Amino acid sequence: MTQPNTPSAPQAPGGYGRDGGRRPGGGGRGRGPRKQTESEALGLTETVVSINRVSKTVKGGKRFSFGALVVVGDKKGSVGSGLGKSKDIQFAIQKGAAAARRSMIKFPIVRDTIPHETVGSYGAGRVWMKPAAPGTGVIAGSGIRAGLEAAGIKDILTKSLGSNNHFSMVYACIEALETLRSKDAVLKLRGKA
Repeated sequence: MTQPNTPSAPQAPGGYGRDGGRRPGGGGRGRGPRKQTESEALGLTETVVSINRVSKTVKGGKRFSFGALVVVGDKKGSVGSGLGKSKDIQFAIQKGAAAARRSMIKFPIVRDTIPHETVGSYGAGRVWMKPAAPGTGVIAGSGIRAGLEAAGIKDILTKSLGSNNHFSMVYACIEALETLRSKDAVLKLRGKA
């Protein structure tokens, strides 16, 4: 015995419900909305520069652990970097971000660039920075670029003069930014303000 031919309800494209609305439970593929990080809650941008995987050989095999280098900035002249280590990548990133927020420095920005030429060094890493004309953009390698963009610099020329290790370059970049002085601060130091 055959069933009478009844038209079925039209299916909406993309795996949504019959009425075209989202299925209950939010986000696609069983995930809820992405959680906001602590840095984002404070209005800071957080960038993971490098994730380093290390292994320790033990009796039962290998144990893996991760080190995450994170740069945090407010895009208004404040930036910090930190290293977090953990057996889980997410915890390593969280620890790195917390360390970066604790080590934030403030420096002057003049017309979206730095006030003067500077060189920073950390270990074997040396970074040279020079102010650039408007529209130049951030001319920098990946590690330095992350720090400068998080700090809010839009035009700058940089060159890595030493080791190109991400950790050394980021710390040297922060060191260079820390040495920057505004015109008023220099005049005050000389007793002319």
